[in-house]
Amino acid sequence: MNETVVVVSIVSLIVIILLVGIPVRLTRLVGEGIARVVIGALFIFLINIAGDVAGIHLPINLFTVTVTGFLGIPGIVALIFIQQYVIS
Repeated sequence: MNETVVVVSIVSLIVIILLVGIPVRLTRLVGEGIARVVIGALFIFLINIAGDVAGIHLPINLFTVTVTGFLGIPGIVALIFIQQYVIS
């Protein structure tokens, strides 16, 4: 897409939100989602540091961070399992 279209879309979305208002619950859900994604990125970062000895490396991208953030430890285990046994 054209950069201008993206910028105009984002600005118009911000203006609509400011004019109409945004419910408090939606704001809370978005904030919790962002916090979970950040925590997921930190978990993957720590796994990559600690897993260097064992040869475990998970890429830090939106998918892996979201899975780790929302599923927690089972998500990390699932990603490692997928990487070690399914992809390789």
